[in-house]
Amino acid sequence: QRCDVDASAFLVDARNRGPGDEWCVFYGQGQSPEGSVRFRQESGGQDRESLSVDLGRLDPRVQKIVFVLTIDQAFDKNLHFGMLKDAYLRLLDQGGRELLSYRLEEYYPTVTSMTLGELYLHKGQWKFNPVWNGVHQDLAGQCAIYGVELC
Repeated sequence: QRCDVDASAFLVDARNRGPGDEWCVFYGQGQSPEGSVRFRQESGGQDRESLSVDLGRLDPRVQKIVFVLTIDQAFDKNLHFGMLKDAYLRLLDQGGRELLSYRLEEYYPTVTSMTLGELYLHKGQWKFNPVWNGVHQDLAGQCAIYGVELC
């Protein structure tokens, strides 16, 4: 309950870099420039935050969308993923039907943010890769990985 966990999406090109700083979607920047990815704070239900993706609106420069969780003020308040439980990633279709679900099984005290998965373009088709890579970074550190200034 002490941890405020935030979902973010980084839209990146073939070089794994954002085309610009506005290509990071999170609570402070609610949508991508062309509106293909949108952040939503949920008022009820099991999902507290969500990111919706409309592949039909996606800028052709974007080759991958990286989904990340960060803990707000993790460094200032000495917070980490070892304090969490029930972290997960779900992919739903337009009708709300669950297509895939991945639940985090190990929670590390050295991790403050985590790349959950990637939706990527491969030979003209969109595919999903669950990553679950935890690092000791905040949102600014994650932004640096993808070549954007703090979103």
